Amino acid sequence: MSASPRPSVRQRRLAAELRRMREQYGLTGDDVADRLRWSTAKVSRIENARTGAKIADVRLLLDLYEIGGPRREEIVALARDAAERGWWEEYRDLIGGYPDYIAMEAEASLIRQWETHTVPGLLQTEAYAREVVSGWNTIAATPPREIDRRVEVRMRRQGILRREPGPAELWIVVDESVLWRLVGDESVMAHQISHLSTLMELPNVRLQIFPLNAPHPLMEGSFTLLEFADFHDVTFPDIVHTESLAVSHFEDEVTTHLYRLAHATLAEAALDPAESRSFIAEILHAWQEKIPDRGL
Repeated sequence: MSASPRPSVRQRRLAAELRRMREQYGLTGDDVADRLRWSTAKVSRIENARTGAKIADVRLLLDLYEIGGPRREEIVALARDAAERGWWEEYRDLIGGYPDYIAMEAEASLIRQWETHTVPGLLQTEAYAREVVSGWNTIAATPPREIDRRVEVRMRRQGILRREPGPAELWIVVDESVLWRLVGDESVMAHQISHLSTLMELPNVRLQIFPLNAPHPLMEGSFTLLEFADFHDVTFPDIVHTESLAVSHFEDEVTTHLYRLAHATLAEAALDPAESRSFIAEILHAWQEKIPDRGL
């Protein structure tokens, strides 16, 4: 049985905004419950995102707090978005907290990443992704349909790079070893490296390579830091995601700040984007030369 889904970023933002409006209006949770003839527990569940807020209930709260005009329309729109089922929910049966992570990733405004093992999922080609996903067969039998679904998820996630309005900003530092590690065959690698070159042309993608011969300032495993734009004055906490054979999320400010400093340190020591582009071109040429000539 799958675990209950965590509240989405939009649900948590809506909850925080509703709580803030109540406090600004000078009411307690008990006051709201009395005036709307709700239970105090219902008010608490809505304001803590423990239950989804119905559009009708949100309108009642906005009426009570005398919220009108553009702000009211924005809150109602947020409530509608929060009530929508994300595309990733159909993959809820996948192991671990993967759908929950995708829900957060889909709302991030800036994604900082340090990768030491494989090309990051948001930058993978379908062929490369299939080889990576198929590798799970070494520790757990994965049916072909399950592999297809996992690859499908990875491809759909990449939509955040071109979403409208406001694609996610992506700042990734990749260890050089990732570009030389054979995943699939030489053709898969050449296509993948070429794909990286193409993605680097996107204005919202900053890709830096950390060369093997550069002094390494910080021996840290792969991580992703998700950052979120403010909604009004409501700040959603940054989230650090780490993944090996299990998935972990951290939201406390001390931990996320440490990872932000780690990413800044690694980015400073890596090749800059222009140097990285030239470096990737050289690696692409090397992989292209390794592709066997099938005509011989």
